[in-house]
Order: sequence, then C-alpha cells, then structure tokens
Amino acid sequence: MLQPKKTKYRKQQKGKMKGNAQRGHQLAFGSFGIKTLEEAWITGRQIEAARQAITRHMKREGQLWIRIFPDKPVTKKPAEVRMGKGKGAPEYFVARINPGRILFEIEGVPMVIAKEALRLGAQKLPVQTKTVMRKDYVEEAI
Repeated sequence: MLQPKKTKYRKQQKGKMKGNAQRGHQLAFGSFGIKTLEEAWITGRQIEAARQAITRHMKREGQLWIRIFPDKPVTKKPAEVRMGKGKGAPEYFVARINPGRILFEIEGVPMVIAKEALRLGAQKLPVQTKTVMRKDYVEEAI
C-alpha cells in the first residue's frame, strides 16, 4: 500500500479542493493514460487495486507509470467514542485529485490492450475518468 515513509506533521486539516489540475494534466511518459473528470480523494488501496488490474491485463508487457501519490493523512476516531477529546489517529493516506489530472500512463502495448487495461483500472477508482492518447501516436506493425 502506498504511503509516505515520513511526514513533517502526523495530522492534516481537510482543506478545500476547487478548480482544475494546474499540473500533471498532460501525458508525460506513456502513449495512453487515464484522466479524471471530477475531484476526489483516492486512497492508497484504490491506487494499488487499479495498478494490479492494469498490469494483469497487460500481462506484464509494456510499462506503467503511476502519476499520483497518497501523501495526505486522514484521521479517524474509534467506534463508539464520545465527542471531544481531540482529533483521532491517522488511519490511511489519500491523494487529492482535481479534474484533468492524469492518474496512470502506459506504453509498449497495442492500442486495444491499452484501452481495455485502462478501462479495468478505472473501474477500481471512485471518480469518473476518460482514456486519453498521445496526439502523435502511431500504431507500429508488430
């Protein structure tokens, strides 16, 4: 499961998410990618589930890049605890996602396999997504 090795502060406030992604909104490494259409928090478990679905469909051919990292701690108080007495302990980590952010990129597989792999990975995520392709992509004869 993805999480930071070390953080400056154990706990963070919730914060606000507004606007579109200002960075990470274009393909940088691969020819195909998943781009999000809405804002959300994506947990390390969800990222790992999507990664496994994508790599299994690609049969470990090609290359996969994960363009997001869960670095925001989410706290939770135990069940049936009275109000007050401070903030709960960190439970898991999330990545903040704004619309337009590229989540995964892949390279080195045919277009049909790439699109299906990304579709299977997108099913594991709690956001609406679309598949994007590099503008200058040309299918090579294998």
